[in-house]
Amino acid sequence: MAGRAQRSAAGPAPAILPPPPPPLLLLLLAAAAVIRTGDGQNLVTEDVTVVEGDVATISCRVKNSDDSVIQLLNPNRQTIYFRDFRPLKDSRFQLVNFSNSELRVSLTNVSISDEGRYFCQLYTDPPQEIYTTITVLVPPRNLVIDIQKEIAVEGEEIELNCTAMASRPATTIRWFKGNKELTGKSEVEQWSDMYTVTSQLLLKVGREDDGVPVICLVDHPAVKDLQTQRYLEVMYKPQVRVSQNYPVQGLTREGEPLELSCAAFGKPQPTDMRWLRVDDEMPQHVVVSGSNLLISNLNKTDNGTYRCEASNAVGKSHADYMLFVYDPPTTIPPPTTTTTTTTTIPTTITDTTATTEPAVHDSRAGEEGAIRSVDHAVVGGVVAVVVFAMLCLLIILGRYFARHKGTYFTHEAKGADDAADADTAIINAEGGQNNSEEKKEYFI
Repeated sequence: MAGRAQRSAAGPAPAILPPPPPPLLLLLLAAAAVIRTGDGQNLVTEDVTVVEGDVATISCRVKNSDDSVIQLLNPNRQTIYFRDFRPLKDSRFQLVNFSNSELRVSLTNVSISDEGRYFCQLYTDPPQEIYTTITVLVPPRNLVIDIQKEIAVEGEEIELNCTAMASRPATTIRWFKGNKELTGKSEVEQWSDMYTVTSQLLLKVGREDDGVPVICLVDHPAVKDLQTQRYLEVMYKPQVRVSQNYPVQGLTREGEPLELSCAAFGKPQPTDMRWLRVDDEMPQHVVVSGSNLLISNLNKTDNGTYRCEASNAVGKSHADYMLFVYDPPTTIPPPTTTTTTTTTIPTTITDTTATTEPAVHDSRAGEEGAIRSVDHAVVGGVVAVVVFAMLCLLIILGRYFARHKGTYFTHEAKGADDAADADTAIINAEGGQNNSEEKKEYFI
């Protein structure tokens, strides 16, 4: 009994308590109270993309307002605005709108350091939180074209490089020559959060490229129509052309004058221009005055190829003129008929020589037009001659057949018509066989 009394006096045994939760578990529970809840979230916001130096606007909206407190925090989780009060001392943040359903704040003169997540918090039970991301775009700081050679010669391949420095994200560079897009090779270098892009273009130039702009154009979300250009300067040898001043049209005929002129264009402009005769000496009566060549009286000895040569610092080129002197025009009268017709038939000479050089000007180029102009006269004359000849032939044949057609009358059997038989007819024949030499024949 005593033992039980002592235990009773000592009181009931102490209760055993469970161990306290670890600190990590407490942190997780606290974070769960403010974590984003996904679908069904009462807070709404959007991500913001802004160009460096512009204004970014952050909006925290409540779909079903219950007058709960809204606040905005920066990436360092410092409070920017609590309701309409700004605890943060950064004056670039300004209140645009505040109500029970929206907190809208603007951030001016945005820089790369402002990029990150901004949190919208709604003090409900349980609290709600959602974040918006600000992305800062940086356009290229500078756009430069470097050209390997300021002055190129036709046929050369030159190198051009276009560099777009310090952009975010990396730019895309496109090349154009005039209105034609070309393909370059790009390299990207990253420095911290910035990108520098260099594009290389290899271009083979010709005389047609002189004065044509080569354009370097940048595709970047922070800028539109950013481009730079360089004008190509290409040197090329002369381009020579020979033209016939007189005769303007038609054939070059003997006894008539001939005047040729030579024009040359190049870069630099040709300074030396001269005339010569290919494979022969220039005739003494030919007069050369600057770029003109004059022959006052053509003759057959002038036939040949005449060349105009021009040169500049790049090279030399030429153009040829092939001269063929034709006979002067002649007039040939046809035979006399009932209708007197005079037909002029030009003398046509066929030349078998030919040239394959594209720069050769041939004086025979007008021959086809001259022949065509007299086609109808020649055909008419030929038809008249053929008809006249056929009429003459018919008359001669008629007279010939008329002279060789008729009846023969002889006296060989004179008196034989009255004879009773053949023997009597022979005896009665005048003179018989003894007079055979006296027989005469009459032709009517």
